[in-house]
Amino acid sequence: MSDMVTIPRDEYERLREAAEDLEDILAYDRAKADLAAGRDELVPAEFADRIIDGESPVRVYRDLRGLTQAALAEKAGINRVIVAEMETGRKQGSAQTLKKIADALGVTVDDLI
Repeated sequence: MSDMVTIPRDEYERLREAAEDLEDILAYDRAKADLAAGRDELVPAEFADRIIDGESPVRVYRDLRGLTQAALAEKAGINRVIVAEMETGRKQGSAQTLKKIADALGVTVDDLI
């Protein structure tokens, strides 16, 4: 049989809120550590807004990195036309192509889809 403790509801709510606050603090600390270690980055609002508004993530991240389509294609080892077609939505790109572009941009495939 397990031990039980009875506490007033107010105390229970206070403890629950404190636990949630601690989770938030730990998540913040992890995010700051990831930024400091280069495992994550902050994306400026103007770029995030472009993705939210439906612009191609490939183009947005390419612009964020200051690359031309040709430079991205060369870095990814693909044809520039593929980059252009993906940015305009004419093609989605294979999983392999998305991986190459993601690696070249320093993002995950999930960031591009």
